[in-house]
Amino acid sequence: MKRQIVVDRDLMQKSYVYYLTEQMGKNFHTNFHPELSPKEMLELGVFGGKYMTDCTSEFPADWFKNARLCSKIHDPGLNYFGVNASQTLGEWQRKGWIFEEDPRGWFQWYCRYYMGRRCIDDERQIKRWKCMRRHIGQITKNCSPLDLDCRPRQRQALLHWAYDTRNI
Repeated sequence: MKRQIVVDRDLMQKSYVYYLTEQMGKNFHTNFHPELSPKEMLELGVFGGKYMTDCTSEFPADWFKNARLCSKIHDPGLNYFGVNASQTLGEWQRKGWIFEEDPRGWFQWYCRYYMGRRCIDDERQIKRWKCMRRHIGQITKNCSPLDLDCRPRQRQALLHWAYDTRNI
């Protein structure tokens, strides 16, 4: 694949430049197998619809065609499970979870990774993604099969990390 350049201009990054070195949605790390694409996540409803509403031009327009977004407020009703399962950006910053190249956090990293960017933070972010699997075990242990009303916050949190619990 020929290397492509992307210049991001949004409220948090005035002129961040990165390169796409892989085909979109291809050649993921061998330990990274997200169950949902960024487009699917946005269509299902994540982050109260508020996440990244000022930087849609960075990503394919079809990701946002049916996305459940609200540029004005964080609205948990837009989330697939209808609950708030988010921590604030300030809390993520306080805990040191934010990498300077992706100031909005994991989902921004994932969107860029999915697009084909590879960077020095990939290994750390993939480890963080893998740690979320423990919640799947809790849902399996404590919920009847296909009971989507059981543990909705945990299910929504997993959805924020590209895990799909709708069939568990």
